[in-house]
Amino acid sequence: MIQIPAALLPPDDAERLRTLRHYDIVHSLHESVFDEFVDLTAHIFSLPISLIALVDENEVYYHASYGVPGLLRQPRVEAICSLVVRENKALVITDLASDEALRLTAAADAAARAKGLRFYAGAPLRMPDQRNIGTLCVIDRAPRTFSTDEQQVLDQVAQLVGQTIAVRHYCLTRSGLGEPRWQAVRGQVVEELVALGALVRYLLARYNTQVPVPEAVLEPVARRLNDLRRVLAEYQQ
Repeated sequence: MIQIPAALLPPDDAERLRTLRHYDIVHSLHESVFDEFVDLTAHIFSLPISLIALVDENEVYYHASYGVPGLLRQPRVEAICSLVVRENKALVITDLASDEALRLTAAADAAARAKGLRFYAGAPLRMPDQRNIGTLCVIDRAPRTFSTDEQQVLDQVAQLVGQTIAVRHYCLTRSGLGEPRWQAVRGQVVEELVALGALVRYLLARYNTQVPVPEAVLEPVARRLNDLRRVLAEYQQ
């Protein structure tokens, strides 16, 4: 077993791991709703890779991935997402080959270079107790800037992923709700995400693909994300 350096662990890691395990999501079956989240996220920013990463004690589990077929897990010391958990805040590295990336562990730096990764932006997955169980991230194989407005939208989507995990657990563990209610909620969320994806494709075609993504694209997307947040809030306890 690879020893996790103490410098990579946040002060509340034990409590954070209890929260992660409480939601019973790490080893759960594949669910299309999380695929829709990473698909949408990649398209919003016109980036080739998006991941939902759950940071466990020694491993990072990729609960959904876009652009990296078959990616299921990675040692925690090799995953850039571990830094989002350690710092407990959003992280943007515009060029992983520059001095800016020195905050990476040697193992994470080697893994990123081996995969040809150059850009990383990740947002925390915060649960109702405010513990950070992982990240929603976007990645590129070329350096890229990332505006404050883009980061805010990434944060919004990450909040929705956390809400969805919480609602899933609420439905599956409450008497009178269970799997049928979760299936209904999941279907509603998928429907909203598919519609939002269609809006993103329309807006990007209308305004062309630019870096950073223009406000004319991000602003209506942010409004629709808030609508979905309100839908999920009806179930979150």
